[in-house]
Amino acid sequence: MLAPYAEPDPVRAAGQLLVTVSLLLVSAAALFWGLAQGFWAALFSALPASFFVVRLFIIQHDCGHGSFLRSARANNLLGRLLGIVTTIPYAAWRHDHAMHHASCGNLARRGIGDVTTLTVAEYRARPPWRRLAYRLYRNPLVLFVLGPLYMLVRYRLPLTKPARDRRGWVSILGTDAAGALLGIGLAFLVGPTAFILGWGAVMLLASVIAIWFFYVQHQFEDTYWRPAGDWDFTAAALEGSSFYDLPRALNWLTASIGFHHIHHLASKVPNYRLRACFEENPALQRAKRLTLGGSFKTVRLALWDEATQKLVSFRQAARLSAATSA
Repeated sequence: MLAPYAEPDPVRAAGQLLVTVSLLLVSAAALFWGLAQGFWAALFSALPASFFVVRLFIIQHDCGHGSFLRSARANNLLGRLLGIVTTIPYAAWRHDHAMHHASCGNLARRGIGDVTTLTVAEYRARPPWRRLAYRLYRNPLVLFVLGPLYMLVRYRLPLTKPARDRRGWVSILGTDAAGALLGIGLAFLVGPTAFILGWGAVMLLASVIAIWFFYVQHQFEDTYWRPAGDWDFTAAALEGSSFYDLPRALNWLTASIGFHHIHHLASKVPNYRLRACFEENPALQRAKRLTLGGSFKTVRLALWDEATQKLVSFRQAARLSAATSA
C-alpha cells in the first residue's frame, strides 16, 4: 500500500530545499541586519528562522533515511551539508535515529534516541532519591528549557560514542569544525554580537521546537509500549506514533512530520509525500489523532502503566497505587 509513495521526486525535493533555504536566508538577513543596526525588535525574526532550520533538519532527517533524493550518495552529501547548519552531525545522528526506529515502543530497548520513560512498577521500585531525579527529568521546564540547551551541547562532543566508533567521532568533530568555520565567517560579516545573540536565539528556539515535536510524537496517553516478546513493529508504528493534526501553516513549516505514524511505518516515504499517502489511504486515517491544543496536555504524562496500557501522570499513578492497596 505504501510502496508507491516511497519514491523520491527530484523536482519536488529540489523545490522544497530551494524554498526552505531561501526563506532561511531572508529571515536570517533581516535578523542580522536589524541587530547590527541596534534594532532589537529584529529578534522577532529568530522565530521564523528557527522554523526554517527545523524544516532543513527534517530534510536532513529524510536524507538519513535515504528517502529525500534517489541517489544514496546525493542524500549523504546533502545530509552532511545541512548538518553544518542544523549543528546535528549527520552520520552520528542517523545511526542513533535508526536505532530509535528499530526499537520504538519496545520496553526492553528503551533509552535509544527517545525520551526516557519508566513503568509505574519501575518507578515505585526506585529509592526516593532516584524517584526525585526522574520527576525532575520529566518536569516540563527540564524537558523543554534545559533539554534544548543540553541537545545543543550533546552533539558537540563524541562522549556518547565508543572509541572504536570512528565514523561517529569523525561525524561529530567534522561537523563541529565546519560549523565553527561558518560561524566565524558570519561573525566577521555581521559582527560577533549580532551573530552570537541572533543565531544563538535561532538555534535555541529550533531546538525547543524539535524536542517538542519529538516528545509529542510518542508521549501521549494511548501510546504503545510492550515487552520484547509481545512487541510488533507495525503496531508500534501505528499505535505508538501520533498523527499530529496541525493547522496547515504549521504542518508546512514542519514538513508534514505530524504524519508520524506513516513515517514510522515506512521511513522511505519522503516528507513531501506523507500528506498524499494519508489522504489517499483510509486505513491510515484511523491513527491516534492529536490536536495542537490537546498535545499540551501530554506534558503531565510520565509513567507507563502496564495494567491499563496507558501513559499516566504521577498523580494518576499514585491514585492507582492507593486503589490497589485498598
